[in-house]
Amino acid sequence: MSRKKWMFSNFDKEYAADIAERYSLSPFAAVLLACKNFEDEEELESFLSEESSFVVDPYELPDMDKAVNRINKAIESFERIMVYGDYDADGVSSTALLYLYLQSQGADVQYYIPDRLTEGYGMNLDAVRKIKERDVDLIITVDNGISALLEAEKVKALGMDLVITDHHRPGDILPDAVAVVDPYRDDFDGVFGEWAGVGVAFKLVEALSGCDDEILYEYADLVSLGTIGDVVPLRSENRSFVKCGIEKLNSSARPGIAALKEVTGMLSHELTSSNVAFTLVPRINAAGRMGSADRAIRLLLSEDETEARLLAEEVNEANILRQQTEMKIIAEAEEKIEKNGDMIYDRVIVIEGEGWHSGVIGIVAARLTEKYARPCLVIGCCDGFGKGSGRSIEGFSLFEALSEVSDCLDHFGGHTLAAGFGIEIDRIDEFRRRINEYAAKIEMPHPQLKIDCRISPKYINVDLLEELHLLEPFGAGNNQPLFAVMGMKIEKAEGVSQNKHTKLTLSKGDSRIVAMRFGVSPDVLDFSAGDTVDIAAVFDKNEYMSTVKVSVIIRDMRFSHLDEDGVIMSEMIYEKFRRHEFLTEEERVLLCPDREFIGKVFRVLRQGTWKKSEEALCCKTGEEAKRLCAVKVSLDVLEEMGLILRNKKNKTIDLTENQSKVDLNESGILKSLLRG
Repeated sequence: MSRKKWMFSNFDKEYAADIAERYSLSPFAAVLLACKNFEDEEELESFLSEESSFVVDPYELPDMDKAVNRINKAIESFERIMVYGDYDADGVSSTALLYLYLQSQGADVQYYIPDRLTEGYGMNLDAVRKIKERDVDLIITVDNGISALLEAEKVKALGMDLVITDHHRPGDILPDAVAVVDPYRDDFDGVFGEWAGVGVAFKLVEALSGCDDEILYEYADLVSLGTIGDVVPLRSENRSFVKCGIEKLNSSARPGIAALKEVTGMLSHELTSSNVAFTLVPRINAAGRMGSADRAIRLLLSEDETEARLLAEEVNEANILRQQTEMKIIAEAEEKIEKNGDMIYDRVIVIEGEGWHSGVIGIVAARLTEKYARPCLVIGCCDGFGKGSGRSIEGFSLFEALSEVSDCLDHFGGHTLAAGFGIEIDRIDEFRRRINEYAAKIEMPHPQLKIDCRISPKYINVDLLEELHLLEPFGAGNNQPLFAVMGMKIEKAEGVSQNKHTKLTLSKGDSRIVAMRFGVSPDVLDFSAGDTVDIAAVFDKNEYMSTVKVSVIIRDMRFSHLDEDGVIMSEMIYEKFRRHEFLTEEERVLLCPDREFIGKVFRVLRQGTWKKSEEALCCKTGEEAKRLCAVKVSLDVLEEMGLILRNKKNKTIDLTENQSKVDLNESGILKSLLRG
């Protein structure tokens, strides 16, 4: 089931009116704020404040005093310090931040980033031995270390000291280190602790600096990169980090960041949290995904413009390779899913492929989860072993699901919506079966699309952009507002960029807007000129030749007249049928088409190649949404009887050359439905 249920935010109208009056805001901005359910007025005022907000004294974090004392001793004694980081944007920016601060204090400091493919995440024993060979006295971890029990013992045995800073949840036992600074320790009771790894690293720097008021602006660009990259909630201190960081990124970029902005075409554009997330962060991540993250850390540390430019181009090339690799695996995965019997109807999709790059399977899992609207786990296989990564939907805990079938796995870890694991290849089929058996025992959630506000097209203008700007920076916990524009008539749908995208002209009354549907060509768009649709869209600033316009970007569309609940119910019935599950008599009646119904579907298909969805076909036949399941069964029957050919690769339906009369009574599908 790929359709998401549109869920409109509830808000207190009187509270929204009060916010609008007290803060001199537009009704739309006030409504969006009212939907955020702030705990109290202080939190609301902090959200709207232009000042940086620090609510946690760094010394409230457990072991911070021990960490500061040991690091200061190392600086004063000129001991060699190793910053041990990670290969993603959070880990790289954390490493750069702490390295630069310690260097500014005259420390003898180096850094170490493990290789994603050969070493994996976190500390490892071989790395500890290599670090000892460099005559290191003190290791400081950033964005990792909380689970490094064996490695901590090895560090101690080799005569080195260890300070851990991390933001992942600890186990029952903490590593044996001089200090373990982690907001998820049981003995931390601060009012906020949802930092990324770079946030915890900054709290350490804040403490080392004597809580210097100017220290944030010095490193805000790096702190914001890691905070945005790790998708932590943008509230409280994280919001302050990113607001300050965006300001610095736009005003005085480091040579490496300036070069990265140039190769991404963002040098002359105003950076926001959203475009940082889609331009700068993926390239920093790509360095570690497609080779060595050392290129990314050197880029952030570079003080030479020529070197920075070369490194930025190298990181950009890594991102292009990442995109190509990702698209190839997605295409292979989709083909496997849709060719592999009824896998597409599994509650949890588990798909594997030989040689799939472990650096991108997490992104692939996210794309498949978005497309198929169900949890997806992707496994890259090599030499008899599989490395897996999964993504889930709200309401289904991937971590709990993997815990239930952990005896199938070599190892696993993660949280509710994302997880990683290792598995022997000969156990994948068992794993697929058992995780679906687990999912069948619980009530699977239906994926939702959360709409912040309905809006009339006449209010979509530049003034609205200014109001929305008050709510930035956008990110996790403060998503870019999603608006519903209802009852829009499609006047024109045209292809853009060689038909990769669709530009739609829509109207309602005297109002007319132009909107983009990215990644969907006009040929496969479910909607045509003349259709009346609802769109869910975000609004961005589009500035060209000193002229500012509103860019309307469509996230989802639906037929205005089609009963959404009926569609969802009907799809659920059809999926039960395809999984051979028990059907009630009422479900069977809705599902089973008679000869006249199948004939109606067939007559639509006779008009030419069908390139749209079954939902669009249901609309074309004039049937109610609740009979969508019968439309789907009709297509199955017509295919079974050799009358139509469904091309799953390009999603088209054509009539076959054999159009002789058939006896529908001979359909095995219909027989099975009638038998009950």
